[in-house]
Amino acid sequence: MTMGMITIFAFLVMIAGGAHIFIIFFAVGLGVTAMMMGIGPAFAMIGQTLYYGIATDTYATLPLFVLMGSFAARAGLGKDAFDSTQVWFGKIPGSIGVATCWANAAFGAVSGSSLAAAAVFGRVALPEMRRLKYDKSFALGCIASAGTFASMIPPSGVLIVLAILTDQSIGVLFMAGVVPGLVTAAMYSLSIIYRSWRNPKLAPRDENLVHYSLWEKLKFTARIWPIGILVIVVLGGIYSGVFTTTEAAAAGTLITFLIGFFRGPLKKVSVIRESLKESAKTSSMIFAIMVGALYYGRVLGISRLPSNVAGYIMQMNIGPTAVTVIMLVILFFLGMFMNASAFFMFSFPIFYPIILKMGINPVWFCILSMKMAEIGAVTPPVGLNAFSLKGVAGKDVSLEDIFRGIWPFIIPDVVVIVFLYIFPGIATWLPNLYMGR
Repeated sequence: MTMGMITIFAFLVMIAGGAHIFIIFFAVGLGVTAMMMGIGPAFAMIGQTLYYGIATDTYATLPLFVLMGSFAARAGLGKDAFDSTQVWFGKIPGSIGVATCWANAAFGAVSGSSLAAAAVFGRVALPEMRRLKYDKSFALGCIASAGTFASMIPPSGVLIVLAILTDQSIGVLFMAGVVPGLVTAAMYSLSIIYRSWRNPKLAPRDENLVHYSLWEKLKFTARIWPIGILVIVVLGGIYSGVFTTTEAAAAGTLITFLIGFFRGPLKKVSVIRESLKESAKTSSMIFAIMVGALYYGRVLGISRLPSNVAGYIMQMNIGPTAVTVIMLVILFFLGMFMNASAFFMFSFPIFYPIILKMGINPVWFCILSMKMAEIGAVTPPVGLNAFSLKGVAGKDVSLEDIFRGIWPFIIPDVVVIVFLYIFPGIATWLPNLYMGR
């Protein structure tokens, strides 16, 4: 138990010192294991973890979906989604912001990466917002926050990581993320409309707005047929049983490549090379952290800290509600300093045995935790979505501008978390339907 507490303390000290999280997992794990078992067994345990931890074809899903998202971004699917949603919301206050929200929801269904979404819509939506003289922080906050939808809406890379950590079905977690993702988009849209109505200076209306007939709107919407095909092939293939999750990822990646090739952008070898390099870099980063986290989790397991903490909490008899709230608060603060994959890998070896012993629905808890990951993706000091947007927004945009615009969008996220707690069926209805319960 003492060694387990030393493990966590050493981890927090090293992360405060700015060390890379992959190095922290292995350095802390090796040091503590060597003290408990000796240096020989400690190194042997690393070797076992490196091989047996990821020697499964399930892990092939992650790089395939990352590559699919990279191809989708370069094929222009994000711009198609934005153009198609913009014609529907032109008359309402904050129309470009609302269009950005729903375009992110559509693009999230093919990208799986909130960082990619923030970068894509920083190029697509921000110029239009600037043309209409939107408030700078309002526009930046909208784009950075809406980019987080890709973390919840399948095929989400973070949900794949969560499924592996918790031994849940990837398909079940994908299904659980659909409705919460759409509810979040709706809450964001209501927030934008209300704020723009109260303060028109935030989002001035377009005086030269073109009015489209219903038929013209439908023609614009037809432009997103590639996204529809990908959703049918990937998610439809998984849930119909035609594809395994890995096969669906491979089929989706191939179709996305063909769409980009026949459209033109992916005919260039240099563009394909950039997509492959970007996907390899992202995937290897996640795998390095994941293997380190698996090793770290084994070390905690040997110390019996997770099971002992779970036993103490059960004896305290404080109830599932208090336990859930405490864990979500901890996840919120962790999310301010780590990316989503890292803080799940750090916390779930401790939290997951507790929620199972408390009888808390694991799928529901995973979705609640994903909401905390979405908030963490836009809150300082890490806030990776803000850094991604800053990279494409131009020199006149500072991180302070982005973070200032993000804070009001935390409110809709909190509302969704409350809804998920009061109505857990938002997260569990589709998985239960899928599982025939």
